[in-house]
Parts: sequence; C-alpha cells; structure tokens
Amino acid sequence: MLLLLDVILPVFLIIGAGYAAVWRGWFKDDWVEGLMRFTQGYAIPCMTFRAVAQMNLSNDFEPAMLASFYIGAVCGFLAALLGARFLFKRPWTDSVAIGFVGLFSNSVLLGLPISERAWGPEAVASNFTIIAFHAAFCYGIGLTAMEVARNAGGGLRAAAPRILKAMFRNPLILAMLLGVTVNLTGLGLPKAGWDAIDMLSRAALPAALFGLGGTLYRYRPEGDIPTILYVTAVSLILHPAITYGLARLLDVSDEGLRSAVITSAMAPGINAYMFAAMYGVAKRVAASTVLIGTALTVLTAWGWLHILP
Repeated sequence: MLLLLDVILPVFLIIGAGYAAVWRGWFKDDWVEGLMRFTQGYAIPCMTFRAVAQMNLSNDFEPAMLASFYIGAVCGFLAALLGARFLFKRPWTDSVAIGFVGLFSNSVLLGLPISERAWGPEAVASNFTIIAFHAAFCYGIGLTAMEVARNAGGGLRAAAPRILKAMFRNPLILAMLLGVTVNLTGLGLPKAGWDAIDMLSRAALPAALFGLGGTLYRYRPEGDIPTILYVTAVSLILHPAITYGLARLLDVSDEGLRSAVITSAMAPGINAYMFAAMYGVAKRVAASTVLIGTALTVLTAWGWLHILP
C-alpha cells in the first residue's frame, strides 16, 4: 500500500488535477493543447536530449534489456492487430491502428515519473535508453504496416519517403539524434545552454502530466468495449509479462529489468490516439483505451512494482 501512496498516487493526482481543471472549465481546451505542444515539442525533447547526451553508453546501454522490451512491444502489436482482425472482425487499417495501441506504451509521461519516484533520479538512465529508440521504432512499425494495409503492399516503396519524413519530423527523434551526436563526438554546450536545457527539462514532467489529464477529459469511453478491454489487457499485462520473462531469461541487470518492465507496463500514450487520428481509423478504440488504460495503470503498476526487485 505504501508503494501506491508514495510512488504512484502523486503522479495520478497531477493527472487528476488536469482532468478536473478542464472538466470544471477552469482550464480551457486550447490551453491544454498549447501546454501539450510545449511539453511534447520542446520540454520533453530537451529532457531527452540532455539525458542521451550525458548518458554513459558503456554502462547504461544494455542490449539484452532493449531486446526484452522491444520484443515484448512487437508481441503486443501483433496480438492487438491480429485480435482486432480475427476476433473482432475489424478492417486491416483499423487493425493496424489498434495494433499500434498495443505497441506504444507511455514511456515518458508515466514510465519516467513512476520509475523516478520508485527508485530515484539515478535509476532512470535505462528508461532513457529505451526512450531514445521508442518513437522511431514504434512509428517505423506503425507507419510501414499502415502503408502496407492501405496499399496492399504495392505502394510501400513509394510510401517510404513519407514514412521517413514523418519519423524525422518527430521532435523526440531529432532530440535523440542530437543527443547521440553530442555524446559520441564530445561536443558540448556553454554552461548557460546546459542551464537553460535543465530548466526546460524540470518543467517537462509535471506540466505534461497536468496536460495529459486535461487531454484525457476529451476521451470518454463509448462503444467497442470488448475490443477496448482486449487491447488494454495486451498493453498492461501481455507486453510487461513478455518483457519480464525475457529479461529474466537474458539475465538483465536489476536496473534494466525495472526500467524495461515498468515502461512496458504503462498504458498507451496519447501518441496511440494521434496515430489513429492521423489515418482517421479506430479513433474511438484508441482514445478510450488511452483513458481506461491510464486509469487502470494505478493498480497494474502497483502490482508490477511488487514483483520487481
């Protein structure tokens, strides 16, 4: 119970405050959108850049941990996609969008603060190793699968430039690439530059959690309940269970195990809905799964924290 109160509850109190503020009309929809644009376009990329640029690659880069997490993610994608297609008889384009919901865990807005509160700021280096590849990996799979579904595979070569353009316009991917460049080349910034990045980074998580609460107010669950519950179970149970089993099998360090499992156990992020909205398919399933999954993470994350060393 102390884990729930000390680690998880403060994170969800901030989300709840954002939800309540929008619900009561104290914080307007366009303010929420502006706040999320700031956090996702500037503050979180600054935090990612700083973490990757200052990462000790020889100590923090653990291939077995990454394999455990991303194999689990691919299994989540396939389970959600095939379940949507063959269990719930959705069109292939809908199924890909639903598969993306099972693939994309909320690594930044939920995984980082919960890991930091559970094990301290020094314990999130492995989280950032996962985050460094997360957006590129997930969007690469999602965009490629959607283009195949839309064009029956025939237009994939023509779609490749669009896929690459969409990936490399993502601020998180650009921040990761810049961070890797600084890390490997030893290039630095003046102290004033690092201080400015630190200030933006400190604003990222609390502002993003508050904005997430306001965003979730828009996504009231309606219809498609069996599909929503199925994909929520894939996201909160199947993905972390596979990650945990593989990490144990591959003898991942305790630090890597914690980061991989907690990140994989997080609800789908807002990006899951944005992907569905981008193609205009399965938006209700994506939005409702984000909302319900985020609420259920209070309990499921508590369970995973008890299992981890």
